[in-house]
Amino acid sequence: MGIFERYLSVWVAIAIATGVAVGVIYPPLFEFVATLEVAHVNVVVALFIWVMIYPMMVQVDFSTIKEVGRNPQGLILTLVINWLIKPFSMAALGWLFFEGIFADWVSPETAQEYIAGMILLGVAPCTAMVFVWSQLTKGDANYTLVQVSVNDIIMIFAFAPIAGLLLGVTDIHVPWNTLFISVVLYVLLPLVAGALTRKTLNRSGRNEAAVADLLARLKPFSIMGLLATVVLLFGFQAKTILAQPLNIVLIAIPLILQTYGIFILAYFIAVKLKLKHNIAAPACLIGTSNFFELAVAVAISLFGLHSGAALATVVGVLVEVPVMLSLVAIVNKTRHWFSN
Repeated sequence: MGIFERYLSVWVAIAIATGVAVGVIYPPLFEFVATLEVAHVNVVVALFIWVMIYPMMVQVDFSTIKEVGRNPQGLILTLVINWLIKPFSMAALGWLFFEGIFADWVSPETAQEYIAGMILLGVAPCTAMVFVWSQLTKGDANYTLVQVSVNDIIMIFAFAPIAGLLLGVTDIHVPWNTLFISVVLYVLLPLVAGALTRKTLNRSGRNEAAVADLLARLKPFSIMGLLATVVLLFGFQAKTILAQPLNIVLIAIPLILQTYGIFILAYFIAVKLKLKHNIAAPACLIGTSNFFELAVAVAISLFGLHSGAALATVVGVLVEVPVMLSLVAIVNKTRHWFSN
């Protein structure tokens, strides 16, 4: 695990502080960036998101899907958690806290936007960071790659319908055209670009070595894209954050509960299925963490840079890494619960 992954929360916290500071000191900068939109998509943020997502998609190897029949229980567990449970439990928690428990602390409009951001996080299963969690738990790397590849294909077809359904159920207006454009822009096109890149590199005769070299060169840009996006988002939200810092905590509480709750459920099922540890570990962790880069991009496209939905997805970044590291520790300490 590199220094970036290990201290991701620190870098994000620094980016947050920078964004808030610049947003207060020189707001015209963010006002100008906000005007750079095409079809409700902010061009600057879209560029940063692509810089983040593209290296992740290069890692996806669709040739591994032929291994789907090997240890199918682990893959089925991941798919059930990701697509049949997690999106709906996230929506339910959002409704419970912001329509119920926290209703007196946020306005109804803000509550709806926070719920929307949580839903977008819940419908976006993790892609890149799964490889980190798998490595830390000594998971089967090839099996992890199969899980990521299958999930990314499903995401192309399932993300928009499930997100639209849940946003509609919670009485949030769904701009379907923008939602589908976001899926094409942030899932389908990067996935195709990554597949073509991998295919081109494999023709060089060096196969995975060439892919690894490219990813090593792209990684610094991916990091800068993530941090730059966070700076922008918190710059746009600077006045709101300083006026209502408690809202960050309010968003974090249900997100943390969701993460631990989904993990406990997945881990319990994995134990009952008697999965091998190197299969169970990534299967549970991929169903627990989120593809926050996609959630951030779609929240911005649907609700705008200044929205509570965008803020909620970025809080997801801040919360996820320390929580996931604690779950990695739990998985490693309970290795004896599984067969080897």
